[in-house]
Amino acid sequence: MLRIGFDAKRLFNNFTGLGNYSRTLVHNLSEQFPDHSYHLYSPKVKKNEETHFFLNSPHFNVVQPKMTVGAFWRSFTIKKALKRNKLNLYHGLSHEIPFGLSKTGIKSVVTIHDLIFKFYPQQYGWIDRKIYDAKFRYACENADRIIAISESTKKDIARLYNINPAKISVIYQSCHERFMQEKSDKLKETILKKYNLPKEYLFYVGSIVERKNLLGILEAIQKLPRDLALPLVVVGGGSSYKTKVMQYIAQHKLENRVHFVSPDFEDLPALYQQAAVFLYPSYYEGFGIPILEALFSRTPVITSNVSSLPEAAGKDAYLIAPDQPVQMAIGIEHILTDSAFRQKMIDSGYAYAQQFKGEKLTQQMMDLYEEVLAK
Repeated sequence: MLRIGFDAKRLFNNFTGLGNYSRTLVHNLSEQFPDHSYHLYSPKVKKNEETHFFLNSPHFNVVQPKMTVGAFWRSFTIKKALKRNKLNLYHGLSHEIPFGLSKTGIKSVVTIHDLIFKFYPQQYGWIDRKIYDAKFRYACENADRIIAISESTKKDIARLYNINPAKISVIYQSCHERFMQEKSDKLKETILKKYNLPKEYLFYVGSIVERKNLLGILEAIQKLPRDLALPLVVVGGGSSYKTKVMQYIAQHKLENRVHFVSPDFEDLPALYQQAAVFLYPSYYEGFGIPILEALFSRTPVITSNVSSLPEAAGKDAYLIAPDQPVQMAIGIEHILTDSAFRQKMIDSGYAYAQQFKGEKLTQQMMDLYEEVLAK
């Protein structure tokens, strides 16, 4: 039996990309390899439907600091708890490991999702960039193995931190199994009514930040012919960039064509499955879980031809330059008017997504753990 520890801060407190990665991976490990002991370390714990499983399963030991400030505990004094729990291996699920961990004799791996702060520094405060850079660099240099979530991220790590590519293993991420289950027409109809949504729509899921390019989507839908001018449903939160988006919507009188919703977690798959087209024209992603969610939902995907997005979407997605809304509009029109083309995208995308199913990727992760421990 292995005793494996995880940095579970995002697992318990983040309900978008990093949190989804953490929950999906740890859940799959416990289901596929139930004989091991799993320890989840987090400064604080939010209790909701997404974290219920981890707080109520005998597979997990949840560890929190008693007195220490959470950030200091997570980076430094956590080592006492790791030794007390007699861990064989510690997995930093989001970019960092405790300083000095190697001195405890506990092996470590770290997942690096992306280096966004290097490519879009203007989206981060100066002190945040310095902290991220120090933690990411330390983790890459001192972990026994680095996991990159895409070939694109692997290249960024090797180049920007001067890391030997042989130390970096690419293990893709999966998405929650709820997106792999087909929903009934009746359920979809009920959920549309619940959120007061139209029957046909274009769909976007993701944070509302400049890099993800929601304004580009709005520009594209304005270029569609009147008879194809489907409304846009947006799932995601934001602040300063969302203010820009709302100003653009008001300026171009798009209020009746753009719907912002905050669905319950269990309702999201039905919204994906009902969508006519999923739009994800981001400028940079470490991977792009929403693309996987759309592919498993049998929804055609239009995404960008940059960074990791072609890896996530596959060759039969409709790839565009993210700064060219005209290309996006052409793609939407093609998908909506050519039923054979649309069906080919759906079938090919669903087939491509099968490589990202949890069983295969979870086995790859356990193989890597055992390889690290064997050295």
